[in-house]
Amino acid sequence: MKYADLHLHTQFSDGTFTPKELVAHAVQHGLAAIALTDHDTVEGCDETARECAAAGIEFIVGTELTAEFNDTEVHLLGYFLDPQNERLLAEITKFQAVRQQRIYEMVARINEIGVPLTAESVFALANCKSPGRPHVARALQKAGLVKTLDDAFDRFLKRGRVAWVPKARMSALDSIALIHEAGGLAVMAHPGLNRTDEIIPGLAAAGLDGLECFHTKHTATMSERYLEIADAHHLLVTGGSDCHGYSKAKPLIGSVKLPYEQVEKMTAAVQARRRAASTARAEAALAK
Repeated sequence: MKYADLHLHTQFSDGTFTPKELVAHAVQHGLAAIALTDHDTVEGCDETARECAAAGIEFIVGTELTAEFNDTEVHLLGYFLDPQNERLLAEITKFQAVRQQRIYEMVARINEIGVPLTAESVFALANCKSPGRPHVARALQKAGLVKTLDDAFDRFLKRGRVAWVPKARMSALDSIALIHEAGGLAVMAHPGLNRTDEIIPGLAAAGLDGLECFHTKHTATMSERYLEIADAHHLLVTGGSDCHGYSKAKPLIGSVKLPYEQVEKMTAAVQARRRAASTARAEAALAK
């Protein structure tokens, strides 16, 4: 049986693996398909696609966007995206600028309590356009200011701690529309972590395509619940490990294996949408 992992991160956001290292792990775990879903970027997709092609693994272009619906934070995974879509690139460039400013704000708050971290050290360690809290944690550890990454989050970076800075969030409806405009499918990430099941029907009605039913932090009971919700709202089923490399102890890739038949259903859905869009454009041109 063939399997996929559709939630993976690299050094192009807050993971520690290069695309080559990520694909090597995918080969090790016998995965038939993977998706790269770095935060607010598709920058690593070209390199990962080349590595997958060389390894005989199917690759899906993706990203992970932070959004909100009814004042609730929700993470949306975009799949089968056109990495050259101009509006997608323009919007994620805005998100990246916000992420970079957030680093300055977090470091300033840490400095206010006498901890001598510099923003420059965070950016140098991150070496990407989409830095985040894990990079601040790693910079603190590298400078000997905390012992562990968990220590950094517990002392400074968790919600409610001194360096917590909320993320700017796009409307979930706008995010879904953006993903669709870029040719992709919009999927709600790790709903079990959000604990906001009540927003799923509204998102489904607004065009959400799928639900990440399988995730490293979902129990078997939670996965069964989300499979039922997905079925009730005619949503595609996805799953992934949410692997960030070695930033969170051992790598998680391979810990969640989505049956490949779900990838086939996703592929069929995106192809059907593209055919419908092509037909609509043709009809509009004839009507002129």
